[in-house]
Amino acid sequence: MNNQKQQKPTLTGQRFKTRKRDEKERFDPTQFQESIVQGLNQTGTDLEAVAKFLDASGAKLDYRRYAETLFDILVAGGMLAPGGTLSDDMTRTEFCLFTAQEDLETMQAYAQVFNKLIRRYKYLEKGFEEEIKKLLLFLKGFTESERNKLAMLTGILLANGNISASILSSLFNENLVKEGVSAAFAVKLFKSWINEKDINSVAGSLRKVGMDNRLMELFPANKRSCDHFSKYFTDAGLKELSDFARNQESIGARKNLQKELQEQMSRGEPQKEIIAFTREEMKKAHLSEQAMIGIIWTSLMSCVEWNKKEELVTDQAIKHLKQYSPLLKTFTSQGLSELSLLLKIQEYCYDNIHFMKAFQKIVVLLYKADVLSEEAILKWYTEAHLAKGKSVFLEQMKKFVEWLKNAEEESESDDEEAD
Repeated sequence: MNNQKQQKPTLTGQRFKTRKRDEKERFDPTQFQESIVQGLNQTGTDLEAVAKFLDASGAKLDYRRYAETLFDILVAGGMLAPGGTLSDDMTRTEFCLFTAQEDLETMQAYAQVFNKLIRRYKYLEKGFEEEIKKLLLFLKGFTESERNKLAMLTGILLANGNISASILSSLFNENLVKEGVSAAFAVKLFKSWINEKDINSVAGSLRKVGMDNRLMELFPANKRSCDHFSKYFTDAGLKELSDFARNQESIGARKNLQKELQEQMSRGEPQKEIIAFTREEMKKAHLSEQAMIGIIWTSLMSCVEWNKKEELVTDQAIKHLKQYSPLLKTFTSQGLSELSLLLKIQEYCYDNIHFMKAFQKIVVLLYKADVLSEEAILKWYTEAHLAKGKSVFLEQMKKFVEWLKNAEEESESDDEEAD
């Protein structure tokens, strides 16, 4: 038996070589920057050649690690220090966005360069959006011309869907807002965005990320009014954006009013007080009676927890609406308001299946309460109804409409005999 201890194996520090094709060539930021700058200097102002160079370089340069450096160079010609100034100790190029011609056509061509690059290397998407956010925060460090070019490019990128409208949050930075930089930048940005797409497309993108109600934040608190916003952008040639902001303010006012009315009804406040409050708010918000009756109807139907059984919900609705018929009557003094209410009732009964059979009873109740006139009901029946549940509701109303027509004919006959 061998009593000697077995010698333990030891590490000798031997290196294992990997095959060349498995190695990813890595650079520190300086070497990476030199490679990009050299390529851009060779391609010059030929943006097709720039796009091809960037496409090919992604195979050997580490775009994933140095995305910020890459985008800094393409925009400003070199790496940016905090605040937006170029780092002195780094190599830079004269061929970049900031040194290009200040016109829409050139910015569109640059947008194509970024578009091709990000489509080829999808992992750059997030880094590119972060870069744009950072550049917007650095606006004070750029010249007016550089800001204009960046604004036009950003508008085009937004129109193309390369970046999200959430990047606009950088423009709400207090210092940029205070000095008027944000608002001036927004003018150029929205002009190029609307030039590529229409205002409806712009509005859709803003709503998608909740920016549609934040545009006032481009101005200091003491100037954050719809009137100031409207005048500023209308004077700058962006009336469509002013109109959009006014519409958004109106939508916001309507939502707040509807919520307040709903709460007042839930608390059971006297109708006289509700009517007085509604009249005042209607005047303040410049709302038409047609718009107001829609808000009142929504509030009325939202302040109750409805029975889930179809046979019980109709009686519950009739009782509730009978109670509030004076309120409805106050805001249906015009034929168009009556028609608006009828359409709201039709829409509600269609969207809430338990109310499908209640439509006729609701209309008859409001007719008897002098909220709806026979003229409005007949107009709705013959030509002004919605497509939603049309066959069901017209069938429900058929006998009542016939009765209305007969009553009208009898009335005319009586008038003729009296003559």
